[in-house]
Amino acid sequence: MRSIRAGSLTADGAAGHLLARLTDRELVGLLDGDSPRLLLPFIPVLLGRRPFVAGAVPRLGIPGIRFSDGTRGVVIGASTAFPVTIARAATWDPALEERVGRAIGLETRARGANYSASVCVNLLRHPAWGRAQESYGDDPLLTGQLGAAMTRGVRVNVMACVKHFALNSMENERFEVDVTVDEHALHEVYLPQFKAVVDAGADSIMSAYNRVRGDYMDVNRALLTDVLRREWGFTGFVTSDWVFGTHDAVASLEAGMDIEMPLRLIRARDLPPAIRSGGVARDLVLRSARRILSTSLSHAAAREPAEPTGTVIASPAHRALARQAAEESMVLLKNDPVGPAPLLPLSPGIRRLAVVGRLANRANLGDHGSSRVRPPSTVSPLQGLREALPAAHVTTASGEDAPAAAALAAAAEVAVVVVGLDQHDEGESVVTGGVDVGVLGRGFHSGLSRRTLTGLAHVASRFVRGGDRASLELRPEDVRLIRAVVAANPRTVVVLVGGSAILTEGWRHSVPALLIAWYGGMEGGHALARVLTGEAEPGGRLPFVLPTDAAHLPPFDSAAKAVVYDDRWGQRRLDAEGNVPAFPFGFGLGYTTFDCRLLEHSFDDSGGWANVLVTNTGERTGSTVVQVYAADLSRVRPIAQLLGFQKVALPPGAQVTARVRLDAGPTLQRDPESRRWSPRGGDWAVLTAQHSPDGWAGAVPLRRAADDPV
Repeated sequence: MRSIRAGSLTADGAAGHLLARLTDRELVGLLDGDSPRLLLPFIPVLLGRRPFVAGAVPRLGIPGIRFSDGTRGVVIGASTAFPVTIARAATWDPALEERVGRAIGLETRARGANYSASVCVNLLRHPAWGRAQESYGDDPLLTGQLGAAMTRGVRVNVMACVKHFALNSMENERFEVDVTVDEHALHEVYLPQFKAVVDAGADSIMSAYNRVRGDYMDVNRALLTDVLRREWGFTGFVTSDWVFGTHDAVASLEAGMDIEMPLRLIRARDLPPAIRSGGVARDLVLRSARRILSTSLSHAAAREPAEPTGTVIASPAHRALARQAAEESMVLLKNDPVGPAPLLPLSPGIRRLAVVGRLANRANLGDHGSSRVRPPSTVSPLQGLREALPAAHVTTASGEDAPAAAALAAAAEVAVVVVGLDQHDEGESVVTGGVDVGVLGRGFHSGLSRRTLTGLAHVASRFVRGGDRASLELRPEDVRLIRAVVAANPRTVVVLVGGSAILTEGWRHSVPALLIAWYGGMEGGHALARVLTGEAEPGGRLPFVLPTDAAHLPPFDSAAKAVVYDDRWGQRRLDAEGNVPAFPFGFGLGYTTFDCRLLEHSFDDSGGWANVLVTNTGERTGSTVVQVYAADLSRVRPIAQLLGFQKVALPPGAQVTARVRLDAGPTLQRDPESRRWSPRGGDWAVLTAQHSPDGWAGAVPLRRAADDPV
């Protein structure tokens, strides 16, 4: 390793030396997990206690791939629980996300792992997806930039694994669903964010469970080799999603999937005889082994030299970062005047506060699946508000008895209602009826064992927590509570907790203040209290559109075995069909106001920049997200495409010219035959805004420096 750092030997050269010294058994052992199949029932427990290792060769000093999961923190031991990914997407702040990534990578390394599956860039096609909270929202550009930032931060200390490649955005049938997609939607909607993280230096890609165009992703050569490696130039290694993500030992190797994770299952059984019989070329085995070793050696030589100690885990600095991320993620959707001023922030002299709702006294960190983090401490909304307002009399009720909660609200100056979702409503579906249990061994290929286990899986899937959401609405009891409390006290704040869009149409017009707090992590209660009291700014902006009706979104069938993905989803679908959202993509209020004016821009087919004059026109220090959009105005209904964004904070009355980097991708199209990119036709115009525009008055022509193909 020291010789690689010193430059006397390349990582690929060192990998070659190691490969020459491996026995055949050790060579094949690089290509799957090191744990025996008998550990399968214990994976959920062991995942939270130690890294899962693949390809370790102790006699040669090869540590192997030492895996830890965690899109919101390290799943091993008691670690810092950051807000979930969708919450951090709402910050619209890549620099902050890179800091979070660095903290997660540091804690991952301190737990003995060298490889973190902390980067999830699957596009949120529909908010009913159970793992929406692990995504960066429904925009490819925003997702790509934040995913790239997380990748850069994580790999300072550990290898960054990106998941789930590709088109994984439904949960209940994730093991079986077959996604049909045309070339346009595939390369221009669902893959750009993966390309962005590859360009950011991702070390590894995790293939998804689902099928694309008929092929499971572990055997999908068209995507794993033709696109990922040949078109994009990816040189790292590909792992399977766990246990049920490998379907054929030889075909997956030929397609470009390098490691079966996390146990010795199909490859341990089928690869050795295939090599002996000539059923698989030895060069293919060596190719994958070289990728694994070369990537591991290269990263180990370049990572931060200092080894972290356990003191970094849930350290004061990381707790403060978690709180900052939670504060900057909160999206203020409404803040109407009640009397002479908006309801928020709360008056510092408040003396009587009612905090009600079944989630008021729970930290509620989100999904209890593979991304679950167990921090050493948590702060609920109720605890946070009591600590922030020590002089106030804070009463509380679960809301199960709505009239009793309303009575508390009536006796208070302000009522805060905390409602929303938890791990029972959405999350990873750990048990799924459609799973192929044949991977567990020959005894499960057919017969009584297969029928019995599959039948039990079907029964269990009816009771398992999480999975795709059955509805985008709040629970009926939550709606009853909101109506009862606001009727008793017009000075009511509703705080929504959850991992994606929650429809508000049935009650939002009667509520003066509405805030999305997401699953805010271990410091979420402190962050919420600081935002409600005005100690911190509600810095978040929606990373998805919030419609008035679920019918305005794409169809979503959680039991579907086959789906078609097109280029109509989210805000783009509403724009195309002329439906007005409740709150558009990019929307969010603060405690001050801003004006943004486009001064000039320069743009060509590789991107460009826009200078935007930003003025804080209010009376408080605050922040906004400058957003630059483009659209083809020759269409009857122009569809806004985000080209760039930048977060800006200013004191009252101050001005600054923000230089926003623009991405050309949303204005380009890919030719399937030549694989070359060229400008889309049309009458393109550009506009700066603080959310996806509802009109194009004031837009200026998008000037291209050249019309030649890229």
